[in-house]
Amino acid sequence: MSDGVVSKVSVVRKALTGAQAAAEVMRQVEPDVVAAYPITPQTPIVQEFAQFVADGLVNTEMIQVESEHSALSAVVGAAMSGARAMTATSSQGLALMWEVVAIASSMRLPIVMNIVNRAISAPLNIHCDHSDAMAIRDLGWIMLFSENPQEVYHNNIVAFRIGEHPDVFLPVAVNQDGFITSHCVEAVDVFEDSFVKNFVGEYKAPYNILDFDNPISAGEWAMPSHYFEFRVDMKKAMDRSVGVIEKVFEEFYKETGVKMDFFEAYKTEDAEIVFVVMNSTAGTIRYVVDKLREKGKKVGVIKVRVYRPFVVEKFLELIPSAKFIAVMDRALSIGTTGSPLYQDITSGLFANKRIVLVNDYIYGLGGRDFTDDDAYEMYEHAEYSLKEGISGQIVYVGLNPNLLGR
Repeated sequence: MSDGVVSKVSVVRKALTGAQAAAEVMRQVEPDVVAAYPITPQTPIVQEFAQFVADGLVNTEMIQVESEHSALSAVVGAAMSGARAMTATSSQGLALMWEVVAIASSMRLPIVMNIVNRAISAPLNIHCDHSDAMAIRDLGWIMLFSENPQEVYHNNIVAFRIGEHPDVFLPVAVNQDGFITSHCVEAVDVFEDSFVKNFVGEYKAPYNILDFDNPISAGEWAMPSHYFEFRVDMKKAMDRSVGVIEKVFEEFYKETGVKMDFFEAYKTEDAEIVFVVMNSTAGTIRYVVDKLREKGKKVGVIKVRVYRPFVVEKFLELIPSAKFIAVMDRALSIGTTGSPLYQDITSGLFANKRIVLVNDYIYGLGGRDFTDDDAYEMYEHAEYSLKEGISGQIVYVGLNPNLLGR
């Protein structure tokens, strides 16, 4: 727990992987429908939950389908019928879903989907980076990222309250790093089942295509005279989600003592150089920041929990003294000036007339290890860039030039 706030709910500490933490929330919430197809490294989530179903611990309708496209299609159909529905996937599975990912958000269905982040092929790679999640960042999904199994657990709980809020009705993706988080066991404080059920509450669907007394049209054809407005409505819902997320986080904090925020700052009050990171690498960076602080370096780190909506104004409030931002992207955008997180931050700085030097540090693609030494080298590069006034560079951390082709 945090900030001295005493939890109003009892917890049991369990040894869980990130995958098991996600499945634990699914058991506690007991969604009406789960449809899924196995893919590494997501498989343990639905495998664990399928065991809960088989053991009679939940009454969920578990649908085993022939592809990830079918999985999300089944979940969309269930959600349109008024059901609380979930799925999970990774990498190529998410890519195969892509058509339906856009449909789920444009149909305004508050589906919760766990994404266990994995590199996109080719070449085939089953290890962690964020290229799968970044491929859907503009499709209208709220996106939460998780540093460890405990955050996987918390993020999954609040995801329902956020997506199902009447002011929002958008799907939510809960991300965790493949293998690094999904398969590693850590201590997780699990709330009592009754609290999770009560906090999440019952799902009240805004419509039901099986309600024949109140027929509706859904997913119909939209001519140029109407399509534009549908997309803007989605944008407005995403904008409204900011206030909803704030209120959900506040209530969660009051009930549990667990503080959550869009961006979580560590030693940034006077920091001149600030790392920005997502998911599991945050722990490594905080450790290195502590060591650099011992040497008198004014450095800090911001971890991104809520990536969509990306509220840059909240980010800027946390870096009052920043002169240089080292953005860490675990994905590579090809053919543009920088990768996703870098682009979000630099465009936000420009829009807010904030002048800060920024470099984009690409790391960990395909699961490549990111070590303390890598972090120290990255800091040295950032420190040199600040001294020389260098900005806008794309720097590849841990790259082996001897392995490069043409």
